[in-house]
Amino acid sequence: MPARIDSAPVVVWGGGTGGVAAAIQAARAGAPTVLLTPGSWLGGMVSAAGVCCPDGNELSPWQTGLWGAFLRGIAEREPEGLDQNWVSCFGFRPIQAEALLQQWVQELPNLTWLTGCRCLAVNRSERLVRSIEIEREGQRQQLACSVLIDGSDRGDLLPFLDLPYRLGWEPQELWGEPSAPSAERLGTESFFERQPVQSPTWVVMGQLHGEKPAQALPEKPLLPAPFEQACQAFGLERTLTYGRLPGGLVMLNWPLQGNDWHQGLARAFSNQADAEAELEREMQAHSRSFAAELMELCSGWLSLGDAFPQDSGSPDPALAAMPYWREGRRMVGRSTVIEQDLLPERSGRSISTLPRNQEGQISSIAVGNYANDHHYPGDDWPLAAKSCRWGGRWSGTPFCVPYEALLSADLDNLLAADKAFSSSHMANGATRLQPVIFNIGQAAGAAAALAFERGGVPSDLPVIDIQERLIADPVAPAGVIPLWDTPFNHPDWAARQRAVLQEPGRLSGSGSWQGASSGAAQPAPSAIDRARVHVQGTIRPMGDGSYAVDLAEATWGRSRWSVITLEPCVDQWLEQLDGPRQVELLGCFNPWGPWLRVSAVSP
Repeated sequence: MPARIDSAPVVVWGGGTGGVAAAIQAARAGAPTVLLTPGSWLGGMVSAAGVCCPDGNELSPWQTGLWGAFLRGIAEREPEGLDQNWVSCFGFRPIQAEALLQQWVQELPNLTWLTGCRCLAVNRSERLVRSIEIEREGQRQQLACSVLIDGSDRGDLLPFLDLPYRLGWEPQELWGEPSAPSAERLGTESFFERQPVQSPTWVVMGQLHGEKPAQALPEKPLLPAPFEQACQAFGLERTLTYGRLPGGLVMLNWPLQGNDWHQGLARAFSNQADAEAELEREMQAHSRSFAAELMELCSGWLSLGDAFPQDSGSPDPALAAMPYWREGRRMVGRSTVIEQDLLPERSGRSISTLPRNQEGQISSIAVGNYANDHHYPGDDWPLAAKSCRWGGRWSGTPFCVPYEALLSADLDNLLAADKAFSSSHMANGATRLQPVIFNIGQAAGAAAALAFERGGVPSDLPVIDIQERLIADPVAPAGVIPLWDTPFNHPDWAARQRAVLQEPGRLSGSGSWQGASSGAAQPAPSAIDRARVHVQGTIRPMGDGSYAVDLAEATWGRSRWSVITLEPCVDQWLEQLDGPRQVELLGCFNPWGPWLRVSAVSP
């Protein structure tokens, strides 16, 4: 890669999950693009930060776009399969994620990636960003650009723009969000000053030696301070296998008196390098201590893991190369995603209201479905419910992110591609997750490339043109409409996406397709099912929205397994069960769930 470059139509700052997605999409769509990263690894949450058990968008209807392509690309490289833990349906090694992302970047001759960058200034005039100034290898460089994208975890560019941005809590009186605190509480309770943003975590990796410990573990041990209650809710073994990855690696990202960090978080946004470095040292020491206490209880079953090579920038092989920032600065956009935009129209299997722009057009450019989750010290923050039973398990109800939330209210050629897009503090708990950020980044990259192609600015683009580019993308077609009953590989997937954009009435309140043939066909095999096996047994509904199968032959020492699915056709079949039935199933066993994830049924 060239040591110096002076201009590019599209410049992306930050190697976050959304940043790398934006850069890849812009370059794939034909725009010469420069990606600037502070570190030497890409991917942010999914690799450098080590959060390798993604949350949200797990159902096959939401496995679209760059998120779906990433998931299947990882699955093709992992012979053990991705069914490795109980917090997520997917688990992978950080180095696998990084290798895939770097491969995608290196395949694009019009994408230049510069590492070791520090932002010094962003130059703007009137409503346009003109250039970004960086320091790299001791040299100051200025890059002119037509479109600038903030793809960082913490909204790194926003302080350089001399524009207002959001950081921290908003009062309920501002938008009427049901879970937000009142202005009086914000002004009188010290908690909100101590906790300006959601707590980050510095992931530390452990290594399990064998599938089971050599001797019995204490069930719910009390740990030394400050981790006393860490194992009380789920027990020691479940605490460890929560974030299990292939090869017995263990992602320690434990919120219950574990290694979330709650102290002095304002230092992360102080622009004082010494204060931020001190914060990072404290976070690292906290995570090392947590791992050490767990190892003490495990009689050799757990040791520190070897997950981050030296070229990642990690301080040691067990520590992630960067913290997992759940929240940072947020842009003031042309619209703002608030909590009500995430909530279903009614209880049960419902969707949020489809967003519309000032012209009345559906303006969605990405779909998410995470339930909403905030990390603070103490008890869980009470949040409005947005979950339902689906496929034998709980899943979040889907919501949409509008294009206008990616656009600055004050600048016509600035886009946000990661957690810095325009959302409220409360909504951030659902919009911050890896899958939806992948696809928000993809939308930002598609918009930047389209603006370059037309010689204009992102703010002038018709949203329908961006939506069509995403749906018709030749490499990673991305959904903009939440269709519960239509998996990513359904033959009519694209036609159904377009039809709802043209006739919203064809999307029912439950997110199902309304047409002559609305049934979800048995899907073609997906890469995530490469480890699936054929089993026979008796399946039965358990009366609480869950299902179990008694197998003809025990597997992993167990004859009865909970049954879950990510496939609409299997979910529909399960919904019709009214008693025990002999079946043949194709699925993947997850002994740490424990469950059988079913991808096809032969009754």
